[in-house]
Amino acid sequence: MSVGVGPWPGGPEEWAAAVARDPRLDPELLEAGDSRNVIDMYRYWSMDAIVEDLDTRRHPFHIAIENFEHDMNIGSVVRTANAFMAAEVHIVGKRRWNRRGAMVTDRYQHIRQHETMPELLAWAATESLPVIGIDNLPGSVPLETYALPKACVLVFGQEGPGLSGEARDACQAILTIEQYGSTRSINAGAAAAIAMHAWIRQHCFGQVP
Repeated sequence: MSVGVGPWPGGPEEWAAAVARDPRLDPELLEAGDSRNVIDMYRYWSMDAIVEDLDTRRHPFHIAIENFEHDMNIGSVVRTANAFMAAEVHIVGKRRWNRRGAMVTDRYQHIRQHETMPELLAWAATESLPVIGIDNLPGSVPLETYALPKACVLVFGQEGPGLSGEARDACQAILTIEQYGSTRSINAGAAAAIAMHAWIRQHCFGQVP
């Protein structure tokens, strides 16, 4: 099954004229077609033009995920952050992460690396951003009932260990995602997607001022 669109109609003269009218268009994509996983309005746009446009509309929430044991969920988190237009994804830890799961969305999503949790927390304090943890811990508050700050950092622990002690101690609140089955927890990629959508529901649909 073909994905995307074929070459722009015409030839070199038509492609040059199209770029002259709209500098966001990429001459190579006009000639070869655009098979990227982007929404229709960005077809034939250069990557830089897409990022520049996204930067005018990004939401003020940030996503942070700890990566001290090579968490395989990070690519999925990046892809979801792009879908919900998070301001930035922060990866805490020195481990490399598998970019294949991001499905190339890491080219359009701002990603910042922090070697340690204190480094992330210092950055958040400088930006006056409250840190909200998402973890299934005793005493956690249900995400479904919590009013998420409009500008904040949602932080997730890695698969298995969950949030580190340093992260838990720094959080303004720790939220849990209500579960009803037999499994003890859901993976970090799924938890991040649910939390981001909770932010979207609250702040993009008028539930929280």
